[in-house]
Amino acid sequence: MLYGNALRKAISSSRTTPLIGIYDMYSASIAAQHYNGFFVSGFGFAASHYGLPDIGFIAWPDMLAFVERLRLAFPEHHLLVDIDDGYVDPEVACHVVQRLERTGASGVILEDQRRPRRCGHADGKLTLPLEEYLDKLQLVLSSRKDMVVVARTDATEEPEILRRAAALAETDADVVLVDGVRSVEWIRKVRKVIGDKPLLFNQIAGGKSPRLSLSELSELGVDVAIYSTPCLFAAHGAIDGALSDLKTADGRLPDTREAAAIGVKGATELLEKNISRHHGHRQPARV
Repeated sequence: MLYGNALRKAISSSRTTPLIGIYDMYSASIAAQHYNGFFVSGFGFAASHYGLPDIGFIAWPDMLAFVERLRLAFPEHHLLVDIDDGYVDPEVACHVVQRLERTGASGVILEDQRRPRRCGHADGKLTLPLEEYLDKLQLVLSSRKDMVVVARTDATEEPEILRRAAALAETDADVVLVDGVRSVEWIRKVRKVIGDKPLLFNQIAGGKSPRLSLSELSELGVDVAIYSTPCLFAAHGAIDGALSDLKTADGRLPDTREAAAIGVKGATELLEKNISRHHGHRQPARV
């Protein structure tokens, strides 16, 4: 299967294509029941794998191993992978892209930040000189075969945002992302300056960008939307609430016969689907 072309086809549809941020195999297993595309979020992976913020701790072999597990369990889902700045060195970026493509990743996002890097919706971001980033991007593009490459800028000053977005649109990157865009007006400005190049919008709860529906994004000409952290933040709230309830109940577990309660039976049934997909007995995901 050509995973890059499958994602490219989805991005070219008339509606905005959603990709849901997952942070481990269990969150992906739940998300797979609702959506057919995943975003392998750097924020979520740094939090779940290391217990650290998204400021550059991720080691590429760890990310590669995670994507390999995802692809085995979800052979038909889109997998767009956040590779940050390509792990600093351009040759490392190319190596990682080639390994991810052989593993079955559908695409990668390569940003123009320089170290120390930050989450795209955080303050204090620094960017590489544009020509330096374009050289790295070109090496990555020449290294991929079918894989989708998203060129991302983290510029924060308005003239520089438009300058970089226009430059990224002139490359062979498949999609352009301006991260941390702060208003609908600026989505329109970026859409105009990149011409016909597909546009990606990153939504993260509590981030700098406006909260928009898929219908609204479609009207703005956004081709694909990544939801970086809905699973991670939902798990945070649910775990905290469950443990508070356990403490209040003096350690008595909830009754799993209640409609909303998950127990060993429900969890096992969920995970068994990851085996059946591998063997070809697949149930279609709902979009």
